[in-house]
Amino acid sequence: MEADVVIVGGGPAGMACALRLAQLIDAHNASGVDDHPTAPKPGASGAPTSPLSKENIYVLEKSREVGQHCLSGALLDPRSMKELLPGFEKEAPIDAEVKKESVWFLTRNGQHKLPIVPPPFRDHGNYVISINKFVKWMGQKVEEAGITVFTGFAGSEVLWADASRDVETARVAGVLTDDKGVDKEGRPKGNFEPGYELRAKITILAEGTRGNCAKEVIGRLGLEDPEHAQTYGVGIKELWEIPAGRVAKGEVIYTLGYPLTAREYGGAWVYGITDTLVSVGYVTGLDYEDPRTDPHHVFQSFKEHRLARRILDGGKMIRYGAKSLPYGGWLTMPRIYGNGWMLLGDSASFLNSQRLKGIHLAIKSGMLAAETAFDAMLSGDSSADTLSEYKAGVDRSWIREELWPVRNFHQGFEHGMLEGMVKAGIQQVLRGGNLGPDAKNHAGYTRMERVDAMGPADEKRAQMIGNARGDGKLTFDRLTDVFHSGTRHDEDQPVHLVVEDLNICSTRCAREFGNPCQYFCPAAVYEMVEASASDTVRPLSDTESHLSDAVGHEPGSAPTKELRINFTNCVHCKTCDIMDPYQIIRWVPPEGGGGPNYDGM
Repeated sequence: MEADVVIVGGGPAGMACALRLAQLIDAHNASGVDDHPTAPKPGASGAPTSPLSKENIYVLEKSREVGQHCLSGALLDPRSMKELLPGFEKEAPIDAEVKKESVWFLTRNGQHKLPIVPPPFRDHGNYVISINKFVKWMGQKVEEAGITVFTGFAGSEVLWADASRDVETARVAGVLTDDKGVDKEGRPKGNFEPGYELRAKITILAEGTRGNCAKEVIGRLGLEDPEHAQTYGVGIKELWEIPAGRVAKGEVIYTLGYPLTAREYGGAWVYGITDTLVSVGYVTGLDYEDPRTDPHHVFQSFKEHRLARRILDGGKMIRYGAKSLPYGGWLTMPRIYGNGWMLLGDSASFLNSQRLKGIHLAIKSGMLAAETAFDAMLSGDSSADTLSEYKAGVDRSWIREELWPVRNFHQGFEHGMLEGMVKAGIQQVLRGGNLGPDAKNHAGYTRMERVDAMGPADEKRAQMIGNARGDGKLTFDRLTDVFHSGTRHDEDQPVHLVVEDLNICSTRCAREFGNPCQYFCPAAVYEMVEASASDTVRPLSDTESHLSDAVGHEPGSAPTKELRINFTNCVHCKTCDIMDPYQIIRWVPPEGGGGPNYDGM
């Protein structure tokens, strides 16, 4: 299929991009003659320029329905939506306007309310929303505007115009969608349908955090600065029905401290959706040192604290989800444009880690990309020179005004909470600067220590490492939570979590890091099980024998445990792709439509 513009990802960034592009095309076609400075000029006869068509503009969304894979806390800063759709509040699905905030520092047995709410946590004027419902509403607006949205179609890989790996000459030519009807052995089934080649003049990647197509472009063209590598967090969320009177509609509660120690980064939130419905969750920075750290366990331990227990006791958990988010900010932004392509939203590092907000930035980035794409459609030129206006627009916009003063914020916590607080104070005075150059940033997984160097867990760490069992009322094990995520995959399809070398898992990783995948995954996807009899007696290759000898196995013997991948549990958070210490796990889209169903989340 030939396309003018393909937008990969139907989240807030992708939908905002599609809607803004439709607005610009409608305004252009209604005006008759376009006086845009980059538009082709009318001929000598004064005839108007040709109208632009929306028929060849497509949005690809991998979920079965728009919004199904969208997850956030979620608080919406309405700034960008007021620009995109003035008066949107009258019809958008908004749950509550924030009326009250508080911030607490937790210890194991105590709670201390901050006397004032720090400016980044002041949310008056923001809205509590379900990002699932909000994006679904945006999708309706996009379709009403005449843009085609294909659900159940994932961008499987990037199409390139040539073999170049140079960012100045390489051109993205579109995307290939996923094959459908392939069995777990990779063979076509009776309902087999090959993926489509969507050949596009402009490809816009709005896949969210660690999108597979964005990752391919960034890796192939070397767009990430190794000294400013992206850092991530993972948010675990539950939706709870609670007795009335505990959290007010529009009330926001943030916590710092317990169950994390001073060495880790993260905190909790509680948002009042109604008088009896709350969003509660915990974000853990994916740059911790102890490989046994379990973000799901951290969240369950938080709920056992007396502050959370007071809110949730007697209530009922009704939904669950998990999502990663980019923490690095402005300094870790890769190049966001090139020949025939642009990056949006979380894929481009548009998130304010100090405020823990990115929806409004994603929407604004989508609008700016749409304006650049519109110029390219008018001029017929989608080269990097034309699409560089997108980055110029970002630099001129309030995105830079918001992100530049917090460019060193997350990096300041590299050596713990106390040092981070001091650096954050200095940055407030210096408009985001340090007492020296901007901080360097290395990928979070590189901070992971070898498990044999960690020693036994002390009492402080016991609440954050290892898998939580759960009591089934206040706290839950992973499988119970995954059930409440509505996750569904066809079991007879290839595993979409590709491990490049399983032998590393059962040898080096077992010895060096204790297989952290069984802890950092919030969906019980990765499990170390006893090796089957056939594997136990299988002779090892020369490479396997070398690895086995290096980690202490008897020469020539097979490992006693092997990795089982329960891929049907996957909630698409990408934590494994991010946090694997050997970077041998690659998340690729499953058959289109599979994954979580974050209805109401």
